[in-house]
Amino acid sequence: MSISLKNVSYSYRGKYQTVRAVNDVSYDFEPGKCYAIIGKSGSGKTTLLSLMAGLDLPTEGEIIIDGKSTKNWNRNRLRRDAVSVIYQNYNLFPLLTVQENIRYPLDLRRMSKKKATELATKVRERVELSANYDNRLPAHLSGGEQQRVAIARTLAQGCKIILADEPTGNLDSTNTANIVKILCSLAHDDGCTVIIVTHDPAVAEQADAVLQMKDGAWI
Repeated sequence: MSISLKNVSYSYRGKYQTVRAVNDVSYDFEPGKCYAIIGKSGSGKTTLLSLMAGLDLPTEGEIIIDGKSTKNWNRNRLRRDAVSVIYQNYNLFPLLTVQENIRYPLDLRRMSKKKATELATKVRERVELSANYDNRLPAHLSGGEQQRVAIARTLAQGCKIILADEPTGNLDSTNTANIVKILCSLAHDDGCTVIIVTHDPAVAEQADAVLQMKDGAWI
């Protein structure tokens, strides 16, 4: 599933002035590739990622996902069926077990418990976590393990566009390498469109293409 940016801009009203956070950005992201978006804090990276996730709409231009503008998508359905976001702070449910966290999007779809459990097991194994983790709570996991659970939940969701906002920001170098390897495999082996916002040069150098932002635009 492709995602295309067509002269995308986004402005919001600050306390004293209107801020143009994204400024006339265009790009075509292709399935089967892993992209890195880099830039200093305040360069517009996370705002752009939020627009691609359908959390808000561009004030100018369009974002086309699967041939349809995000303006014409039901944006709840967009985030359920097409686009999944992985965050730096993992966003796991603290009172749900690992298996329940992974199974959550499947339960929302009212998939049978047996089928959902089978799929949750399959994707857990894909991110190299053993069955011993199934009944653990997130508080009993390391940062790297929590991020693997978050990725497994994304896999269970089945979206073909994966957006990752500083997914390794809280991890050491070993866990960073493992998480990036998994994300790249989702692009290269599963045909997903993977877009990673990162400050880490070690993450960016693993991507198929690197895009740099400054003052809301590509440089």
